Amino acid sequence: MAALGREAGADLRDGSVVPVGAGEVPKDIKMATYTHGQPSPSGGDAKLRRPMVIEILEKKIEYLRKEKTLNIYGTAVFGTTASFSGVLANFIFRHCFKVKHDALKTYTSLTTLPFLSTIVAYKLFVTDALYSGNISKENCVLRSSLIGIVCGVLYPSALAFTKNGRLAVKYHTVPLPPKGRVLHYWLTLCQTEIKAMVIPLVFQTVVGVFNCLQHYAIFESTLEKTVYED
Repeated sequence: MAALGREAGADLRDGSVVPVGAGEVPKDIKMATYTHGQPSPSGGDAKLRRPMVIEILEKKIEYLRKEKTLNIYGTAVFGTTASFSGVLANFIFRHCFKVKHDALKTYTSLTTLPFLSTIVAYKLFVTDALYSGNISKENCVLRSSLIGIVCGVLYPSALAFTKNGRLAVKYHTVPLPPKGRVLHYWLTLCQTEIKAMVIPLVFQTVVGVFNCLQHYAIFESTLEKTVYED
């Protein structure tokens, strides 16, 4: 009887135990369900950061657009002054060699070629080097002034000298030079008028230095604003 009573009590105790799956949910499952129901912190941060990122990108695009516009205008002005230098050189040499033929042809080439050469040289040696960060302010000034002298004065002068010299020989507008002293003869003909090229020499140097300083300042300002906002 005692044994039967112990077995009956054990059955009652066993019957009062509720299985885990039927009654309560384990804590780890509860926590997983609760966490799954809430919005993740990373999603909230992404929603908050998205307007900030869009604003920063818009400001960067505005800075770069302003810098590009000013860069185009400055380079175009630099090339235009080189064109005027080419026109002056062509006028001087045509007057020295007394050439009156092919005026449109020579003026077109002396206007276009210095303009293009100045723009291409400035982009290669100043603009690209500035964007790559491998150029200092002093080096930028030096390169720009050399571009103004070479592409804006020396190249147009040499081009006008050769073109109008060939026309002078072709149409016999001046006496032919003696043998052995050809270059000296041509330079003697225009040594007085060629001094007028000092004016575009100084002007091109000043324009080149001013353009590169402005371009360098805009680039530094844009870089500082971009780094600050990042």
